[in-house]
Amino acid sequence: MKFLDLAKVYIRSGSGGNGCISFRREKYIEYGGPDGGDGGRGGDVVAEAVEGLNTLIDFRYQQHFFAKNGRPGQGAQRTGASGDDIVLRVPVGTEILDEDEETLLADLTEVGQRVMLGKGGNGGFGNLHFKTATNQAPRRANSGQPGVERTIWLRLKLIADAGLLGLPNAGKSTFLSATSNARPKIADYPFTTLHPNLGVVGVDGAEFVMADIPGLIEGASEGRGLGDLFLGHVERCAVLLHLVDGTSEDVAADYRTIIAELEAYGGDLAGKPRVTALNKIDALDDEERAEKKAALEVETGHPVMMMSGVSREGLTDVLRAVRAEITEDRLRLKKADEEPEQWQP
Repeated sequence: MKFLDLAKVYIRSGSGGNGCISFRREKYIEYGGPDGGDGGRGGDVVAEAVEGLNTLIDFRYQQHFFAKNGRPGQGAQRTGASGDDIVLRVPVGTEILDEDEETLLADLTEVGQRVMLGKGGNGGFGNLHFKTATNQAPRRANSGQPGVERTIWLRLKLIADAGLLGLPNAGKSTFLSATSNARPKIADYPFTTLHPNLGVVGVDGAEFVMADIPGLIEGASEGRGLGDLFLGHVERCAVLLHLVDGTSEDVAADYRTIIAELEAYGGDLAGKPRVTALNKIDALDDEERAEKKAALEVETGHPVMMMSGVSREGLTDVLRAVRAEITEDRLRLKKADEEPEQWQP
């Protein structure tokens, strides 16, 4: 299944049915009077967050969603049938934006959450509605109200507790593969990851969801590379795990590149809690480890952890540091009878 996190759709709610002009005509009844019924209500357009979806790919193949119109009223005081509603089923974490792609209409963050995007038009009154003591044979009826037609954007921001950041080939996918059951593509060339991956990570009896996004490069905030397109997926994370490639010639410069892009992106990303880890230490000797860790700590101003996704050295300590930044209400604690899913060193 392909990944799609932005989709443009056209919606239109149903128009209300017209009211009816009708008079009761029966044998032996001289003054039957008006009996025109009201028109039916038009259908609504509703968006609902559902389980089991993590992409907007369905909206690539269908972009138009039109609710049914209400039926017109009929004689014998019969009200027209209401039009059927139409429901857009979207993944949890979907933002609904107006046509300008900036105005936020709704943010669906929980399963079952619903929002009305277009209300159906009311049905028109039949001539029975206008009967009065001084106008006992009205010959007027209302037309139904038109539906609402608009263009909206759906933007998916995956729900994750922790997010992975780093330059291309920093070892993010390897880390996710080593600590969860996720199996992202891993190769020895940049931009192997083309779309976000989610994995459930377990440590010390607790589980949390971690998101891996394509690597950032310098100038990503200006549209270079792929990472900036997916930074929105880590906006909802409680903590960011910043992996720095230990085999790089200048680890401090690599760190500054990512931080500069976070600040340029805006929002709360730059201010989120971060855990910084020097990755790929299995390829370094003791002297190189100490030298690069010291250089990175000078740049960050905080302690730097050391790990290797390949040899799995230091993974548990990194996971514990990430878990410490996640509030208890976001964690899923394992029951005593559950088998642990976390990796075994």
